[in-house]
Amino acid sequence: MASIFSPSPILFSSSPKASSTPKPQFFFQIPTKPFSTAITVKPTVTAAVAAAAALILSTTPPSFADTSTSYLVYYGTAASAANYGGYGGNSSKKDSAEYVYEVPDGWKERLVSKVVKGTNGTDSEFYNPKKKSEREYLTFLAGFRQLAPMDVILNNLALSDVELQDAISSANSIRSEERKDDKGQVYYVYEIDGVGSHRLISVTCAMNKLYAHFVNAPTPDWNRDQETLKHIHESFRTVGSF
Repeated sequence: MASIFSPSPILFSSSPKASSTPKPQFFFQIPTKPFSTAITVKPTVTAAVAAAAALILSTTPPSFADTSTSYLVYYGTAASAANYGGYGGNSSKKDSAEYVYEVPDGWKERLVSKVVKGTNGTDSEFYNPKKKSEREYLTFLAGFRQLAPMDVILNNLALSDVELQDAISSANSIRSEERKDDKGQVYYVYEIDGVGSHRLISVTCAMNKLYAHFVNAPTPDWNRDQETLKHIHESFRTVGSF
């Protein structure tokens, strides 16, 4: 268009050992509890240990997620090629949106031409200006009232996407599953682990259209930014689902 230990100290104590040389009984008092190491620690040392323990417990554990990433919501209208770039008057894009997804703050929008929109149905696209091959985009096709079987859908998406064809044919693994949101909307979710790239795809049907949301990244970028890429992948929803 954004994922996250401190051992508790254990004090060991032991019962005093009996002396090998017998001594009169009145020199000893048998303790009712084992000796604690805390008894022999000076007050200044005890305070230092307590302060160190408090620092350890109050320290936030390290997180591998990029918690600094902020996101913007993109409202997509899924306009046809014939209406693309037409006069919208004063209508709000948010009010006429058919789908939404989140975009990391700082990513740039790539304008989609009428030719591209008419060829493969691409409606919107964003990319990371620092790593331009790291991107997300959405395509749609009209005339779909419901989802076909999962393998059929993926193969049909690849018909108009040469890069997707190559990713599928050379993939190390392809995982797919069906999910439902809290409103019962069905989504097909695909994860393609390729030789040099990683792809996340989410597909659903609504309003007599098929929407497919793609998140692509080269493998090194995926390994580094996967928390952010998973976040934008999971943010996609059609208008009736939010």
